[in-house]
Amino acid sequence: MLAQGLVQIYTGDGKGKTTAAFGLALRAAGQGNKVLIYQFLKPPSLELGERFALALGAVRIRVEAMEEPWDLARSPGDPQAVATVRAAVRDVLARLLETAQKRFYDVLVLDEIVFCLAEGLAELEDIRRLIEQRDPAVEIVLTGRGATPELIELADLVTEMKKIKHPLDRGMPARRGIEY
Repeated sequence: MLAQGLVQIYTGDGKGKTTAAFGLALRAAGQGNKVLIYQFLKPPSLELGERFALALGAVRIRVEAMEEPWDLARSPGDPQAVATVRAAVRDVLARLLETAQKRFYDVLVLDEIVFCLAEGLAELEDIRRLIEQRDPAVEIVLTGRGATPELIELADLVTEMKKIKHPLDRGMPARRGIEY
């Protein structure tokens, strides 16, 4: 449905990157666009509120997630986990490239792909290929901390969420329905 797709990035150390992307996805679906949200580093076993809401079926947004487990505390130091996730990310990006080229969806949200790139789990060239070879009407939304200058250069719109204060800093655990 879109005549011209752009590339958007939601990055920064503040809360709200995924929430903003899901909000955009909801808006796009409400206007009749086909939307795919692919969540990197958030396996299907995570009980995320946004997935529960979409599973109710009132909104037609497809959500997929990588099966490979990733623990933010332990996995970065585990060479086998890094290699497994790096290979999975590369495979997913290749599949998403085909999806974007054939315009199976009008909007593609790649949740946490920016973080994957920042942590060396994704290659800039794979993301660049997806952006440059997609159907020109496909909107791409990338989320995650640590957007590099090279990635920012590829985007049309970049928003940085900046943390000023967060309850997690004083030991309050993440709350169901608010943080996940």
